[in-house]
Amino acid sequence: MKLGLMIGATEGADGTIDGIVATAKRCEAAGFPSLWMANIFGLDAINTLALVGRETAKIELGTAVVPTYPRHPFAIAQQALTTQAASRGRFALGIGLSHKIVIEDMLGFSYDKPAKHMREYLSVLGPLLRGEGVQFKGEQYRVAGALQVPGATRVQLLVAALGPTMLKLTGELADGTITWMTGAKTMASHIVPGLREGTKAAGKPASRVVGGFPIVVTRNVAEAREKIGKQLVIYGQLPSYRAMLDREGLKGPADIALVGDEGELRKGMARLADAGVTDFIAAIANVEEGSTERTFEFLRGELGARK
Repeated sequence: MKLGLMIGATEGADGTIDGIVATAKRCEAAGFPSLWMANIFGLDAINTLALVGRETAKIELGTAVVPTYPRHPFAIAQQALTTQAASRGRFALGIGLSHKIVIEDMLGFSYDKPAKHMREYLSVLGPLLRGEGVQFKGEQYRVAGALQVPGATRVQLLVAALGPTMLKLTGELADGTITWMTGAKTMASHIVPGLREGTKAAGKPASRVVGGFPIVVTRNVAEAREKIGKQLVIYGQLPSYRAMLDREGLKGPADIALVGDEGELRKGMARLADAGVTDFIAAIANVEEGSTERTFEFLRGELGARK
């Protein structure tokens, strides 16, 4: 299981463009194989990672994740291929449906039939990211065209898939999933088997399973979980994440976090590797003075121990 870092999902990191570039350079220098950026209500993650790609040389850069509804699949393919060219082949596009409260209540799109929306979206987006033309006629999208982006190579496509239909669809039409608020038991019993059903039907190799988790090294476990719970409270209220927490038998986002000393965190990551997670993405939680730096150094040490 590879170890990467996530920015933008938890508090603490410098969220300016300069700050993100500096973070990416530091992560690359420390040997982390990947850096993933949440796309919420601030900087655009695809554009930001294009800039980061020009300032780094080796680290994989991915979105975690970009909502599909506000962007036509042809437009997001053009963005992704441009970022792939800018980063010299190190970009992975993570996309997701987002949530009804955002898509319908805030943005005014219909959130009806989300799985059908995603099937059509991937049917257009997938070929374009592979450098192919597309001819597609569906209910939501009717697209005929191709893109030619100089310097762009194939872009890996990941979908934030949590439900059974979405998992099968992702296994069939994408390269893997990227999750949040999803624990080891649910990974092993639900996420990985659901993806496998799709890859088997499509005759494809096993999917990539990227799992994002809040994490912090601390001796003050109860206090840390309380702060994480307050910082991430919204995630426990969104239906798709709430369903994953319920599957895991957890009360809220604080309980999904890896919190404790180095030994406890190693055990937690080992459980995730055993469950089939291929990439552990650490969203370092800032809960007390020194906790961010301490956790970063712990993870860097784990990288060294795995070489």
